[in-house]
Amino acid sequence: MAPSLSLIEPRSEPEMAAFNRLNWDYRDLLLSLPPEYSAIVRKVYTEEKYAAVLAAGEIDNRPPRGIMRLAMLDGAPVGVGTVQTLRTGDAEIKRVYVTPQAQGAGVGRAMMDRLIADCRALGFARILMDTGKVMTAARHLYDGLGFRRRGPYQEMPPEADGRMVFYEMPLE
Repeated sequence: MAPSLSLIEPRSEPEMAAFNRLNWDYRDLLLSLPPEYSAIVRKVYTEEKYAAVLAAGEIDNRPPRGIMRLAMLDGAPVGVGTVQTLRTGDAEIKRVYVTPQAQGAGVGRAMMDRLIADCRALGFARILMDTGKVMTAARHLYDGLGFRRRGPYQEMPPEADGRMVFYEMPLE
């Protein structure tokens, strides 16, 4: 029997706990990257700032400003993704993460397809996002989904110079 995948908007306390835990796992993954990449995370997402981002997201990343998604594979939480309003008309897809155990099962692709559909449903005109150059699987996925590479769309710390890939997808 094929695994059952659902992409839900976390609402209950256990769903939000799983969503937050997976977001912390994502941060841990980023901190495990080579030092030139983990330095970016240490600068941009200190523990205090990351906790504040996740806490604010519970309010700010709900329709119509954005959405949070939790991937459930056979009932177990295995991935997350978030859409947030960057500025009027522009959505930003953030913190897309799939656990190592679920990688290769199509969860990342399904999550991105759903987040893109969410952006359309919320009325955004464009999606912006970024990833590290070292994240080859993510870059391959975003390129394959039709995102166009572009320059930075917001200010980045000097540590990120030459280490990030920026994307956009027009929705109109």
